[in-house]
Amino acid sequence: MFEILVGTKYKFMEKRRAAYMLSVLLLLLSIGSLILHGGPKESIDFTGGTVLYVQFDREVPVADVRKAGTDAGFEGLEVQMAEQGTQAILRFRPLEGQNGKADSFLAFQKRIQDLQQGVKVELLSEDTVGPKIGKELERKATLAILWSLVLILIYIAWRFTRFSFGIGAVVALFHDILITLGVFSILGIEIDLTVIAAFLTIGGYSINDTIVVFDRIRENFGLARRMSFAQIIDRSVNQTLSRTLLTSSTTLLAVLALFFLGGTVIHHFATAMLIGIVVGTYSSIFVASALALDISNWWVRRKQARSGKAPKRAKTVTAP
Repeated sequence: MFEILVGTKYKFMEKRRAAYMLSVLLLLLSIGSLILHGGPKESIDFTGGTVLYVQFDREVPVADVRKAGTDAGFEGLEVQMAEQGTQAILRFRPLEGQNGKADSFLAFQKRIQDLQQGVKVELLSEDTVGPKIGKELERKATLAILWSLVLILIYIAWRFTRFSFGIGAVVALFHDILITLGVFSILGIEIDLTVIAAFLTIGGYSINDTIVVFDRIRENFGLARRMSFAQIIDRSVNQTLSRTLLTSSTTLLAVLALFFLGGTVIHHFATAMLIGIVVGTYSSIFVASALALDISNWWVRRKQARSGKAPKRAKTVTAP
């Protein structure tokens, strides 16, 4: 089996304070951007609106497509070009007094042909979402994420019989999703249903990596009783480091292929996955494991303070 970085002895837990500072900085930037922009930028999946997918028989400049849509009265218009300028996706708010694709497309077709003489325009598809449906989708998407976090907390706490592990894993998941959401807010990228799917996928990917590390920590409990909890975590992370990096790098290659070759429809999904894989790999070590250590140490100190004993170095067997 191919492996890299075998036999490493990095002291990851000694760097956890610096990692905490980095995570707090990224979270503050994410939250600040969300507050500044009044929340994430929502697509018509949540706000309601119309999407036209159109095909041209030759390359058309995006400026002309945008002008044609604006002249047609499309409010809140966003344009995405694909296939070397021969396809366009137009997103805009519902139009008053127009009857779906019949009026919307005909209005756009007339304007674009005025700007591009002789161009042929074909309507590939049209989607419309009402405001009430959009709000319902938003509510269900939020509940899906929250319920996944709660169930993961319960499962991890039961699986490893330590509540500190469950808290560390859920905080790491929240950390990954919020930072990814913050990057989308900073870049002005819309949140649609494919991005929500990416968030849930990021959660699954991140928790899988975290469980591998936690499982190795549990295995090392009985093999290194004289080691501190921090030393056991460092040993476990080093033992799984090769697997973590190989899994992350191969997944990144697949996502990069989607990002560059997958087209406009899944571009936002691939973007979220790229951010999530990088942040998720980092958080498995420096957020989930580090928090499990600090919560366990706090629990040990609390028990010792209650019993009136002098503080001792935290051991793994007494972790909550």
